[in-house]
Amino acid sequence: MISFHSSKFHARQTTGNYQAVWAAVVIAALLIVPPGVMQGQTSSSQGQNPQNQGSQGQSQKPSNQNQTPEAGGPQGDIGPIAIPKKKDEPPKKEEAPPKPQKVEGMPNFSINVRVPLVTLDVGVLTKDGMFVPNLKKENFRVLEDGVPQAITNFNQTQAPITAVMLVEFANNQYFYSFQIDSIQASYVFASSLKKEDWIALISYDIKPRILQDFTQDKHAILGSLSMLQPGMSMSSETDLFDALYDTIDRLETVEGRKYIVLISSGRDTFSKRTLDQMLKKVQAAKDIVVYSVSTGQALRNYAESHGIMNYLCPITDFSCSTTWSQADNQMKTFAKMTGGKYYAPLFPAQFREIFADIGNTIRNEYSISYHPTNKAEDGSYRKIKVELVDETGQPLKMRNEKGKDVKYQVMAREGYKAKQQVE
Repeated sequence: MISFHSSKFHARQTTGNYQAVWAAVVIAALLIVPPGVMQGQTSSSQGQNPQNQGSQGQSQKPSNQNQTPEAGGPQGDIGPIAIPKKKDEPPKKEEAPPKPQKVEGMPNFSINVRVPLVTLDVGVLTKDGMFVPNLKKENFRVLEDGVPQAITNFNQTQAPITAVMLVEFANNQYFYSFQIDSIQASYVFASSLKKEDWIALISYDIKPRILQDFTQDKHAILGSLSMLQPGMSMSSETDLFDALYDTIDRLETVEGRKYIVLISSGRDTFSKRTLDQMLKKVQAAKDIVVYSVSTGQALRNYAESHGIMNYLCPITDFSCSTTWSQADNQMKTFAKMTGGKYYAPLFPAQFREIFADIGNTIRNEYSISYHPTNKAEDGSYRKIKVELVDETGQPLKMRNEKGKDVKYQVMAREGYKAKQQVE
């Protein structure tokens, strides 16, 4: 019994000694190994890939050691380090999409903004009806409803004309000189026309007759003139006032600037309208200019110098010289009141020079364009005023070669109607 207990005790003693030794080894290991290694091993055991260990067997530091976890700061020996949580940043704005590349064969498209443009045809004439050339852009001031406008385009041009040839064609039982002058003068003027011109032809004796309505066909005008043959008129009366009054009435419905080339002796014999009514009509005429060419001057001079003036007037006339002087004054007045010019040629050879002068005067003009400051498309009427100014902005003064002031007039349309925007 004694030996049995001694063996068992020895075994227990041996086992107790072994456990004591093993415990001492573990404690020594914990004291010798640095805490970081144990922490790294712990972290490695919690999810790190063993392939991240170095070639020498030492584990690498984890890449997310200092990454801020959702609950707080980075981990330390004593737990997470508390730091304020970052605010949520707004998402970044999307970058502008790249410009599409051009596809071969596809046309280019763009968006255009319409800007109103107003163009004016401006004539500057002296009191004698002569065109004033060589003016500059700075000499013009344009006002729209009283507001100055900036001129964008400016040039001096030759524009087509819109004119009516009003030709006296009446019988005279003794002389056809007046008819011949009328026909020759009309042919010369018709021959000087350009293809862009609009011309109408009206003849008159006791009443006006439209031989050719407005046309750009010069040959149509010449063909109508061929109908005027000396001695073939239907009356010997020359109702100038009625014919001119009626022509102005017709032209008032035509837009733009119009001209009347009056080829006449200037006498009125049987009109329903009086001279006073005719003068009021001419004075109120809008955008109508009369250029008057007197006929029969050579015959009148011959008759006056040979004492046979009575043959050129009815027997009821008290003074034939006074009658013809009044006819000349009427022709001059019609031209002067409208800004035109009066001509009294003595010979048919002067007709070409006269009509060249008329054409040069009425064809030349200044073209002015501007973008109105009022861009509203409301269909309203805008008033326009064109003035001539000098370098200081004061009204322009013109002087002739003798140093005397020259009166002039500026001719332009008085306004325009703005476009109406369609909703």
